[in-house]
Amino acid sequence: MTSITDNFGFLVKIFSGSTVVDFVRYAMAAGALWLFFYVIRRQHWLHRKVRSGFPRWRDIRREVGLSTLTCVVYGIVAVLSLYAVQHGWTRLYLDIHDYGWGWFAASIVITIFFHDAYFYWTHRLMHQPRLFRLMHQGHHRSTNPTPWAAYAFDPLEAFVQAGIFPLVIFAYPLHPLAFFIFMGWQIAFNVFGHAGFEIFPRWFLDSWMGKFLNTPTNHAMHHEYFIGNYGLYFNFWDRLMGTNHKDYETRFREVTSRAKRPASIS
Repeated sequence: MTSITDNFGFLVKIFSGSTVVDFVRYAMAAGALWLFFYVIRRQHWLHRKVRSGFPRWRDIRREVGLSTLTCVVYGIVAVLSLYAVQHGWTRLYLDIHDYGWGWFAASIVITIFFHDAYFYWTHRLMHQPRLFRLMHQGHHRSTNPTPWAAYAFDPLEAFVQAGIFPLVIFAYPLHPLAFFIFMGWQIAFNVFGHAGFEIFPRWFLDSWMGKFLNTPTNHAMHHEYFIGNYGLYFNFWDRLMGTNHKDYETRFREVTSRAKRPASIS
């Protein structure tokens, strides 16, 4: 059996390539939202800022620094996962026709729901006091988060967050392109959730989708109060387990009912 040292050069390339790709696509998403909400359209969206005020530059630098470290951790997990793939230990496959386009599409949806459950329970677990100090405290230093907080994890938490990839490729057949599409969804939803501005209309919570999908207000309150609102994409785990913040719907309606402020006010 080939040892990991036999392919050391190749694995280094995979590590560096994966790290760079992860950071570039994350930086593009977080940077785009940062420019839109915090620079270009700041005045237009100011009335939709969930929590008043803006973070200091040192807070943003910390978020970018931790996010960069997270991408390095993701690169390490990518190498370990590739090693498992090379040895035939996973269910990753390369030919879409092996399982068909129906399964290809279904696997993306399954991965999204799998990740949402994984995130809810690991996130809630990391709020236990001992684990919080070891794993999750860095992320919660962003009490008024920006899009750059989406990947701002302590190293141990970054390994937990990266764990979704080896888990799914061991659990069921998954094509790399399906995982790539899932990652696009994951990054987009994550940076919007940390943007600090509510993008949904006031009637959203009265719709079936509002009972199902999370909002930026939901996660901004989690960063503000450190308790409740543990979900990522969907709200049903918080509803089922009774962990929605008691003031979530009231806060959402307050934020979405505000009138636009005059352009002269900053």
